[in-house]
Amino acid sequence: MWGNGGRFYWGRKESGGGGGEAVGIVVIFAWLSSQERNLKAHVDLFGSLGWNSLVCHVDFLTLFFPEKATSLACGVLSELVKEVKVRPLPIVLTSFSGGSKGCLYKVLQLVEGKCEGQLSQDDYQLVRDCICGQIYDSSPIDFTSEVGTRFVLHPSVLKTTHTPRVISWMAKGVASGLDTLFINRFEAERADYWQTLYSSVNMGPYLIFCSENDEIAPYQIVGSFAQRLQELGGDVKLVKWSSPHVAHYKYHQAEYRAAVTEFLTKATVVYLQRRQMNGETTAVEGSSSKVSESVFNFHKSAMSSNESLNRVAIGPSNHFLPSLVDFGETEESGSLQDEQKGDLFHLPSINPHGVLSQILFDVCVPKNIEGWDIKPAVPKNGTSGRRHGPFNPIKFIRRSRL
Repeated sequence: MWGNGGRFYWGRKESGGGGGEAVGIVVIFAWLSSQERNLKAHVDLFGSLGWNSLVCHVDFLTLFFPEKATSLACGVLSELVKEVKVRPLPIVLTSFSGGSKGCLYKVLQLVEGKCEGQLSQDDYQLVRDCICGQIYDSSPIDFTSEVGTRFVLHPSVLKTTHTPRVISWMAKGVASGLDTLFINRFEAERADYWQTLYSSVNMGPYLIFCSENDEIAPYQIVGSFAQRLQELGGDVKLVKWSSPHVAHYKYHQAEYRAAVTEFLTKATVVYLQRRQMNGETTAVEGSSSKVSESVFNFHKSAMSSNESLNRVAIGPSNHFLPSLVDFGETEESGSLQDEQKGDLFHLPSINPHGVLSQILFDVCVPKNIEGWDIKPAVPKNGTSGRRHGPFNPIKFIRRSRL
C-alpha cells in the first residue's frame, strides 16, 4: 500500500486460521532505501515468536518534509485501527536508522493528539492503548546537517561500496545551502522530533541496539537518548556492540533474539496489566495465545516484583544516572535499579464495629467480675513510692479465679 511519503505492507499477518492467532503486532519503520528482502530476517524473527509485522518504508524527501511523514503515519494508523477494532492486541513500535524521523515520531504525535490526522481521536486512542513498547535498532538519528550528510552518503543508503568524491562534494554543498535557507525551520523540526520521542516514555519499556563504531547513529547520541529516557522514568535496556549500522542481528543473532524475546514478553505483560486495570478482556489471554498461562504468570510475578527496581527516582535528592551496558560483556540490563520503599507488607486491620470484633470483645472482656480475688501489688515496706492510676481489671486477668 502506497501513501504520500512512502509505502507500508504486512510482512506477516496471521489472521488466526488453523489455530495460529498472533500474540501481537510489531510495526517496523525501515531504514531509507531498504527493500522487502532486507527486512525478511527481522520479520521472520518476530514471526517465530508469534508476532505479526507491519512494515513501513519512507521516501527520501519524507525525512525533511513533516507533511509527508504525517500522511504516511495516517496510513499506517488506519491499518492498525482496522486490526484493533476486530481484535485488540499489543503493539510494539520498531525503528531502524532514520525510520524514527521518517514516520515513527508522527505516529506518536497522532496517537497522543498532538497533531490532526484523517481519523478521529477515539480511533487513534484505540491504538494508543495497545502500544506497549518500542525497539530502536541503530536509531534514533539526530538530523543535523553533518549527520544528515553522513547518512545520505552511507553505503547502506547509496547501495554502493564506495561513495564517489563528486557526490560527496555535492551532498555537502546542498546541506550547507539548506542550512543557510531553512536553519530556523530545521531547528524547530529537530526540537519537535526529539521532544516527541521523549514524551512517549510512559507507553512502555524500551529496547535499544547500538554500536560504538556507528557513524550514522553515533553511540554518544543513542546513549544520551537512553540516558534521558531513564531520567524521565523509562524502563530502558541498552545493548551495545561493535557491528555495522543496522547489521546487529546479522552479526549477533543469538544475543539479538534473546533480547527481543525477553522484551516482547515484558511488553505483553505491560499490555495485559494495563487492560486488566481498565477492566477489559484481551485476545492474548485466550488459549490460542503463543504465551502459555504458566509462563505469563511467571513473568507477571517477576515484573511486579522488579518494577520497583527498574523505576527511576526523579526527585532531586534521590537521583541516579544510567549505566550504558555492553551486551557482550555483562548479563545485566541497562535499566536503572532504584528500589522504592513503600507498602511491602500490609498488616490486617479489624473493623471495631464488625462481627469479628464483637466476638473477640465478648470472649476477652468478662461481663461479671463478682467474686474475683483481685489484690493490688503492695511493696514489702507497705508503702508505695508512686501513685496508682485508675484500676484496670483486664491488667490482672491472670489472677482471676476463672
